[in-house]
Amino acid sequence: MAKVSLYSVFDQMQQIKRSNRMNKKICYVCGKYDLNRNEVGLTKKLLDKDSKHFYCLDCLAEYLEVDTELLLAKVEDFKEQGCLLF
Repeated sequence: MAKVSLYSVFDQMQQIKRSNRMNKKICYVCGKYDLNRNEVGLTKKLLDKDSKHFYCLDCLAEYLEVDTELLLAKVEDFKEQGCLLF
């Protein structure tokens, strides 16, 4: 049985926590935590594919001055077209 040091286990746990935090997206306007794939994809598709700031569905709709239903319909359209952002 191989010896595992407590330090190496702790270090691995810290790396996992850091990677999980980096994957979580936060709304630039309201601060909603852990945006879903559709919200991140819409921000990239409609605003900038290299965007560092992301919007939740409600804030993006307000920013673009459209209804959230229209944005949800666009998500479905983009999915049908095979867009890989969604």
